[in-house]
Amino acid sequence: MEYKLFYALGSAAMGVRVILEEIGAPYELIQSTIAMDEPRPPEQLAINPNGWVPVLLWGDNGMHDNGMYDNAMYECAAITVFLCDRHPGANLAPRFDEPERGAYLQTLVYFSNSVQNAFQLDYYPDRFADTPADEPSAQRRGIRRLRETWKVIDDQIGDNEWVLGDRFSAVDIYLFMLTTWLRPSRGQPSTDEFPNVKRIADAVMARPSVQLVYAEWIAEQNETR
Repeated sequence: MEYKLFYALGSAAMGVRVILEEIGAPYELIQSTIAMDEPRPPEQLAINPNGWVPVLLWGDNGMHDNGMYDNAMYECAAITVFLCDRHPGANLAPRFDEPERGAYLQTLVYFSNSVQNAFQLDYYPDRFADTPADEPSAQRRGIRRLRETWKVIDDQIGDNEWVLGDRFSAVDIYLFMLTTWLRPSRGQPSTDEFPNVKRIADAVMARPSVQLVYAEWIAEQNETR
């Protein structure tokens, strides 16, 4: 098995799994959780003490005295860059010398640092507030921040077929993954507010890799229509 992926439904590990499917590399899913009150696998915590997924392992793995593994990493954007560069034949990322490389890296980091942070403000307000009484304020700011950050991405896309222009890439997979976290019932924006984002997310959803990984989520969306 070339890769092992610590995995949980509803997490960013689903986006990494789509990339693994697109690459065509063999992988094994190791079930974890995003529930705050449930334990994580010890091996996952040894690699990522924050307890989050995705966590990716590859090749022969030995643990050193300091608890670090030879071939392991976490953070979805970092894993995305790593996998795409390790499997250039999948054509999911611009090469180092291609002009789109800057926008590719910039957008992945923006997704990770800005859009995902806005989600955290709403979903985990206790991390950003001194007291429980302040948490609703953090949530309101998170929802406003979601609208701000998605508007930046929508404007960046413009008339492009894909985020990077006329080429499909891992950035489009990442975009789709993040749109599945939006909950208008919580006051978060709908993709209907961002037509360029929605257009790309709908196109990504049609890919066989996404139909496989997100089958349950897609079925839920179809039931609510």
